Amino acid sequence: MLLRVTDGDSKMSEATLPRHVGIIMDGNGRWAEAHGRPRIEGHRVGAESVRDITRASRQLGIEALTLYAFSSQNWQRPADEVTGLMQLLRDFLIDERSEILDNGIRLQAIGDIDRLPAFVTEPLRELREVSAHNTGMTLTLALSYGGRESIARAAQAALRDAAAGALRPEELDVERLGSYLPTASLPPLDLLIRTSGEQRISNFMLWELAYAELVFIDVLWPEFRREHLARCLEQYAGRERRFGLTSAQLDSDIEAR
Repeated sequence: MLLRVTDGDSKMSEATLPRHVGIIMDGNGRWAEAHGRPRIEGHRVGAESVRDITRASRQLGIEALTLYAFSSQNWQRPADEVTGLMQLLRDFLIDERSEILDNGIRLQAIGDIDRLPAFVTEPLRELREVSAHNTGMTLTLALSYGGRESIARAAQAALRDAAAGALRPEELDVERLGSYLPTASLPPLDLLIRTSGEQRISNFMLWELAYAELVFIDVLWPEFRREHLARCLEQYAGRERRFGLTSAQLDSDIEAR
């Protein structure tokens, strides 16, 4: 197995790349505290990790990258921290606009976007629109997002269709309900990475995680760079993904191809 992810020189061979990677970017506050800095400085340095990991993912050929940037529960944090996070998000959208467009990246956002302040939603909407036809990679920001909330909204949409006569109850199977989720247009989630050493999901992409591989890495997000991404991808490549089948069944399926 060989995985090289350097700036401007990326290669992966003898391994299977995940099509869709999700990341819980955890540890900004703890990094700041450990360095004697305000919490917002941890988020500021964490934004540098976002830039590096996005570039590395694009260079490797990963189709979709979804970043848990701000949860539904994060609104309960101190007001000054929330304001600082919103300003950092605006700065990212403005500063990275050229990089996103020049590299053919399509920007998406999932979550309760209407709850975000206008100074964030305006550049977000503009960049989503102008990048909508890009095909290099899809970068999805989970903003004011919660996995349970996402499933609840999907159920509400299905109920509205049922009330309008466009959906019969017996038609609402796994595939149909999944089509109401905001991630329906993305490839299935293959790999979830959580930084900082914490080993929990924290209400992120609960539906989409059904058959994803999980990697928990003991590195705080502001210190997470492409070499750490490489380690996570190598773990993923070394796993056998059976999707409920046995190893023998998988081997038979491969031989039959």
